Amino acid sequence: MTAAAEVVVVGGGIVGLATAHALAELGADVIVLEAEPTVAAHQTGHNSGVIHSGLYYKPGSLKARTCVAGREALYAFCAEWEVPVRRCGKLVVATHEAQLPRLTMLEERGRANGLQGLTRLAEADIRHLEPEVRGVAGLWVADTGVVDFVRVAEALVARLQTRGGAVRTDARVATITGGGREVQVTTARGARFAARLLVNCAGLQSDRVARLAGADPGVAIIPFRGDYYTLRPERASLVRNLVYPVPDPELPFLGVHFTRRIDGRVEAGPNAILALHRERYSRWALSARDAGATLAFPGFWRMARRFWSLGLGELGRSWSKALFVRALRQLVPTIRGADLRPGGCGIRAQAVDRSGRLLDDFHIVENEAGVHLLNAPSPAATASLSIGSQLAGRVLERLGASGGALTSAPRV
Repeated sequence: MTAAAEVVVVGGGIVGLATAHALAELGADVIVLEAEPTVAAHQTGHNSGVIHSGLYYKPGSLKARTCVAGREALYAFCAEWEVPVRRCGKLVVATHEAQLPRLTMLEERGRANGLQGLTRLAEADIRHLEPEVRGVAGLWVADTGVVDFVRVAEALVARLQTRGGAVRTDARVATITGGGREVQVTTARGARFAARLLVNCAGLQSDRVARLAGADPGVAIIPFRGDYYTLRPERASLVRNLVYPVPDPELPFLGVHFTRRIDGRVEAGPNAILALHRERYSRWALSARDAGATLAFPGFWRMARRFWSLGLGELGRSWSKALFVRALRQLVPTIRGADLRPGGCGIRAQAVDRSGRLLDDFHIVENEAGVHLLNAPSPAATASLSIGSQLAGRVLERLGASGGALTSAPRV
């Protein structure tokens, strides 16, 4: 038996659920297919829960536009659905004089992106906000917050179901055929689904799902593992809220930082090293298929040649607690190895093109079968409601153009 809907969304992370939610709100009949037994099993459930402000992103980029709009939509959604959230603010610290031009660039970007709660800080101001943090200058970013994104995903499922949408778990996509008037999707368990269009929000598997649907993704997903430590409860007072370094502009990573989560725990991390399995979180996890796909992609080797020295540093911090602590001491000099215990980890789906460039913006490809979101790392969770509206708008335009009765949603 084949289940039918107007749209099948592949991926039950926060972006896939937000897209399905936006489509259902606009009257579309939607089914979400999630490979795991629960929603939010991978990137959504393994991040640090930060609601980003929009500080880092190039003005005019899709990241900048969807992060700023999505941030406020997320705060409103959490208020409506009684999901605990805290708009706590964030401190970005320049630890030495050479970082001051980059701090100024961040401030300019933030103001260009419409951030109102930005304040430049001197060294004494930093000590007033965070007594244990040391830096020569900083930025206070008032719009940053924290939330449990799994709770947000669960609320999106509840909202979607009230609009007649469905979420099928244990539904890993095996085949995708057709396109144009109808797309057929078969899962690994043999369940069948038919839809007029497909939306690919499969995260760590998004490049593979795109190829199953006949699209050329133009990129490969390279998985990067990030490990965290947690401050012991008696030392959690070292950091009051969120403390970040000035990031390296060459990389789409934010550096080792401190996050006071919504439950009060303080996390320190992450590093960023190559993962050899896209969906397993043990340090020793290895998938011949995943590792082989990475090593066979020419863009990986071009990227590795460019960033080999940075990669060695990240690898060292991954295996040496002393090196990890040394990095943290750039921000909080009084921290000691004994203050930290092992925390969680996450795997980031980073798109890399054939030239070896790490994509810095969200990347969307369309083909006859549907719409494919092929790079959605941070701040995708923050921006999820806005990205979902963006993708829903594209889908409804196409459904309308093919003779459907639905009207288009505005693009973000």
